[in-house]
Amino acid sequence: MSGLPETEVTLEVPFFDADMLGIVWHGHYLKYFEIARCALLETIDYDYLTMKATGYVWPVVDLQVRYLAPARFGQTLRVKARMLEYEYRLKLAYEIHDTEGRRLAKGTTVQVAVELDSGEMCFGSPPVLLERIARWRERISPRDGSRS
Repeated sequence: MSGLPETEVTLEVPFFDADMLGIVWHGHYLKYFEIARCALLETIDYDYLTMKATGYVWPVVDLQVRYLAPARFGQTLRVKARMLEYEYRLKLAYEIHDTEGRRLAKGTTVQVAVELDSGEMCFGSPPVLLERIARWRERISPRDGSRS
């Protein structure tokens, strides 16, 4: 464990995400990243509604994706999200694997805090995010990395 939050979600590729050959359209991989990102943010109790309630929005300002193998209709996917940075921006890494462990895609997103009322971009993460990370760390046992 890196000392920062990470999570994994499992999903099955729905029919409407695939083309007539049964292959997932490339744009849907971003949706899968988003599902994992939401799960990761929930682990630190800082989901999108909480962000808004505390006066911030976090737009994605950079996105990188590398497609390695196609996902297909009906396939079960494991989507991992891992926090890389949080002090000045939120940088997250993602990996999508099939059930055999083959990596299908990987990528990163960068989000920055913007004050909801003023629309001004923050040059550091707001105290509320830093507090949520600190609380998350308190729940992690320093002995073995498991949650208490």
